[in-house]
Amino acid sequence: MGRYDDWMGLALDSARAALSTGDVPVGAVVFDATGTVLGVGRNERERRQDPTAHAEIVAIRQAAAATGDWHLTGCTLVVTLEPCVMCAGAIVAARLPTVVFGAWDEKAGASGSVYDVLRDRRLNHRVEVFAGVREGDCGDLLRAFFENPARRGIR
Repeated sequence: MGRYDDWMGLALDSARAALSTGDVPVGAVVFDATGTVLGVGRNERERRQDPTAHAEIVAIRQAAAATGDWHLTGCTLVVTLEPCVMCAGAIVAARLPTVVFGAWDEKAGASGSVYDVLRDRRLNHRVEVFAGVREGDCGDLLRAFFENPARRGIR
């Protein structure tokens, strides 16, 4: 798990960058089989006024552009928060074989908590999931954001 811990550090850096735009601090990074970064994303829904601008979607789009192929076979997505249904669908569609996430999302998670889209045998692709990597660091960042209304631009 050492490599995943290091990779989660990059996702956490991206999550922290989301704070500058008032977005929920979630970060994601796509790595190829050699550990090269292909795509980096952070939540940008507020910045872009785009409900689909989740960290995972941004990172997957960058990785597909970098490889010139929407098939991200052999890649790993590392994200600070358990993917939602939309992001899980994109992960399956991109044929990502591995997802590593930090904090569980007990309200909207689709990788084992509320739903388990990534491992649903009815779908054409299943994903190996590694959950809870640096869970404390990822959860602390999210809790601090939601506990501080001023940080989110709420008055």
